[in-house]
Amino acid sequence: MKTTLKSAIALLVALPSLALASTWNVDPAHSSAGFTVKHMMVSNVNGSFNIKEGTVNLDDKDITKSTVEATLDAASVSTANAKRDEHLRAPDFFDVAKFPTITFKSKKVEKAGEGKLKISGDLTMHGVTKPVVLDVTGPSKESKDPWGNTRTGVSATTKVNRKDFGLTYNTALETGGVAVGEEVTVNLDLSLVKKAPEAAAPKK
Repeated sequence: MKTTLKSAIALLVALPSLALASTWNVDPAHSSAGFTVKHMMVSNVNGSFNIKEGTVNLDDKDITKSTVEATLDAASVSTANAKRDEHLRAPDFFDVAKFPTITFKSKKVEKAGEGKLKISGDLTMHGVTKPVVLDVTGPSKESKDPWGNTRTGVSATTKVNRKDFGLTYNTALETGGVAVGEEVTVNLDLSLVKKAPEAAAPKK
């Protein structure tokens, strides 16, 4: 009897915190993962990856206790140039046959001003895992879409050195410098759909 009473009390204590936690899934069709890198030392090339999946576990009471995970499809890399994209998929760059995904997993969430966050985590690309920090704006105000889903949105940016991930290919220019810059700016715009709470198991 004592055990049952303790369990009931523990459940009642936990209920408020459970109610303040929510899970949000990235909507790949309405989200984007883009990057920008210097080309020939004079201009920028913009590219993108398809987002395979992503999940945000949001703690509405204390957002710093939230977590984020996302997976990109490395083979989907696109820079609007078929020949260049083929080269990017090859062993010289992303080697997508060997490393088909790019992943991010958060380790720390910090407030960085009104509506701003800094999310630190591990980025795994080309088989190498390195820490990165995302500068995040959001989540935005929740809204209902025409199909009854609850949505919110976030945008994030960070900069990485591609050589840190073993992406070292380059070509020297006769005028000095290299064909491909080392610093890459990453931009994410994510549409998140709130996961419906699971129905309680029927009583027997």
